[in-house]
Amino acid sequence: MSNNNYTQPDHPFDELFVAVQMSDIFPDSKTFNDYIPKYASELILEKYLQEKNNPTFNLKQFIDNNYTANSIPSNDYKSDTSKPIAEHLSALWSILTREPNQQEQEGSLIQLPSRYVVPGGRFQEIYYWDSYFTMLGLQASGQIDLIEGIIDNFAFLIDKFGYIPNGNRTYFLGRSQPPFFSLMVELLRQEKGDEVLLKYLPALEKEYDFWMKGKNPLTKEKENIAINRVVKMPNGGFLNRYWDENNTPRPEAYKEDVELAEQATEKTSEIYRHIRAAAESGWDFSSRWFKDGQNMSTIHTTDIIPIDLNCLLLNLEKTLFKAFLLLDDNFSANKLYNASKLREKTIKKYCYSVEAGFYFDYDFVAQKHTEAYTLAAAFPLFFEIANKFQATNVSRIIKDRFLKDGGLITTTTNSGQQWDAPNGWAPLQYITYQGLKSYGFDILADKIKTRWIQSNEKVYLKTGKMTEKYNVETPNTEAGGGEYPNQDGFGWTNGVFLKFLNFK
Repeated sequence: MSNNNYTQPDHPFDELFVAVQMSDIFPDSKTFNDYIPKYASELILEKYLQEKNNPTFNLKQFIDNNYTANSIPSNDYKSDTSKPIAEHLSALWSILTREPNQQEQEGSLIQLPSRYVVPGGRFQEIYYWDSYFTMLGLQASGQIDLIEGIIDNFAFLIDKFGYIPNGNRTYFLGRSQPPFFSLMVELLRQEKGDEVLLKYLPALEKEYDFWMKGKNPLTKEKENIAINRVVKMPNGGFLNRYWDENNTPRPEAYKEDVELAEQATEKTSEIYRHIRAAAESGWDFSSRWFKDGQNMSTIHTTDIIPIDLNCLLLNLEKTLFKAFLLLDDNFSANKLYNASKLREKTIKKYCYSVEAGFYFDYDFVAQKHTEAYTLAAAFPLFFEIANKFQATNVSRIIKDRFLKDGGLITTTTNSGQQWDAPNGWAPLQYITYQGLKSYGFDILADKIKTRWIQSNEKVYLKTGKMTEKYNVETPNTEAGGGEYPNQDGFGWTNGVFLKFLNFK
């Protein structure tokens, strides 16, 4: 199970892997995927097949004898709540930072050349979109070298795999996450100048090619309207969806996925693809992806054109345009300019509802907006592609439907999923805040910021922890939902909190 060849530890799902994942000997399915084998995987499997039918065989003991548990360096850390929260967070960066020489040589971890920051809790690897919001805090803390190291790691991953995986684990290969790389590069450009754009141009181009893979065949085909992550729209434009190269259960949530597929009416392989695509979105999971708006068994992620994803890819096109202008490559610059203009026009046509005055995801199979009210609608404000009238409508709905005592709920549906009400998440508070500020809705934006900061502070004073998500409807209550308990650490919460403090 050495990662030198980046083989996935679960593929094919051998008997031992399935036995462990279906046995409940670990608190969640991710744990075993992060264990480090003491011997070659083939030898361990052979030993298991020989011993499993012995009357005295104990699966947990067998795992302990043949694998080493992945250590969690931050587990012993105790915060001092008498210190100001910002001081706590500055100290926490070193606890959450991983050095190249700390990385295991075997197992599922993909080794990276530079230092990076992990979220915390059960998440002891770098995550793609989390890292942008973590960087906001690193910028506020003056840790520019660490930001550059993380971007270098992502450029390394793009060079190696053609894209940035969900995280640096072999079991995440096959999918990415919301493409924030261009925003990371822009953040570093603010610190170090235009040379940054040129340094990372090859990586930016390669990431764009990954998301647009399938566009050329679609241009020629009449029957097919979607290949990989690309969807051909009736107006001739191209928009994108989330996808995964694989249509099997996620190794890190094997049991959960198998059990869900048993409840679903759709073909099993399709359900697995929808689940994995939702994991690529980062919103795993939300009623946003469900046909009936409530039950995960109706998940249909790959039918959906997400508003936030397409705004991020529009930004990537605009970033490439700027980089090509710096190079005086007018041919490439014009190509990207035209692509961005067509995408912007297509987003506005298919993702804004005049009747509702709000942005929605678009179900290209059913050829209609989805009905889910979500904070993804703030992305067109963040990237300033909404007109003033549209922004005013969105701001009114955010104020009326999303703003709660502790900040913003993620969707207006309470389904029991973690990316739904009553939970709020740091990245979406930040995106919405900045989007509203861009259009002059300062009072609402500041109210969101203040309430979110207060939520973070209340939980910190009570527990000494920053967590990945918060119950914003009842700020004194811990957030719930999802496949695992609420995690503490926590990279992106720390980053957004420090960035918000800087805005005072």
